[in-house]
Amino acid sequence: MSMDEEHSIDEDRSQRTTMASRVRVTRMGGVGAGPRADQVVVEEPLRINIEQGELREVLGSTMRTPGHDLELAAGLAVGEGILRTSDQLISVRPCHDGNGPVQGEVTVTVSADAVIDASHLGRVATPSSACGVCGRDHIDEIVAAAPRIERDVRIDLDILASLPEQMRSRQSVFDRTGGLHAAAIAMADGTILAVREDVGRHNSVDKVIGYAIMNGLAADVLVVSGRAGFEIVQKAAMAGIPVVASVSAATSLSVDVAIACNLTLAGFVRDGRMTVYSAPERIVSTSSADVVNG
Repeated sequence: MSMDEEHSIDEDRSQRTTMASRVRVTRMGGVGAGPRADQVVVEEPLRINIEQGELREVLGSTMRTPGHDLELAAGLAVGEGILRTSDQLISVRPCHDGNGPVQGEVTVTVSADAVIDASHLGRVATPSSACGVCGRDHIDEIVAAAPRIERDVRIDLDILASLPEQMRSRQSVFDRTGGLHAAAIAMADGTILAVREDVGRHNSVDKVIGYAIMNGLAADVLVVSGRAGFEIVQKAAMAGIPVVASVSAATSLSVDVAIACNLTLAGFVRDGRMTVYSAPERIVSTSSADVVNG
């Protein structure tokens, strides 16, 4: 095992340690009733700054599960339309003061050619793990900013159907707490590139998208553990990911965005089946009856 691989394993272990906290609980009813130790998901605020030359402003704040914060920050910058390519990302770093790193605050530094819309800065200002766009008044503007995806990706139905289970098998903190959403990015051949967990579903998506842009990767599929809401599909479109697979339902607005962006949106991806809401031609199968268009 290389030193880089050992460092990566140690870092993952450290991340998992910060994502759950031990508490005392009382189980009532059934086998094993009584007091015992248990683990709950950690939820804490994170403030994300954006920096470009002399400009330094707050991009947004969110309640998140600590771990992979730098990826979350980079992914949010992608979702907000600031980062379009890996070359525009100069650095992502924890903030520091005279005493060292500042907990719960990071800065994304972008190149001069990255476009920063001042009206978007700080609009995710109220920390929440529920939804990064709740309360925004300009959804039409956000939809219009999402690019149309023209990537000629093809993925086998059976491979796509297998991705949620592959993701679930890597949800180590969920196994301990039962309280986390997950997202994964994958290639069309079924290779999982990254799996991230968070108390907020949009945070887990930002983390895997941040992982991709920080490593110069172009993922083919975004997999999410919950429903495919508007923001999930919008983030995938901004990241240029052509296929979104959800284990649960899609929403009307997410379908509208997927159609507008030529993104393949599949819901209820489980047990070898799925409902495809848009661009089904990217999913290939020996039998056309295997795909149900919603």
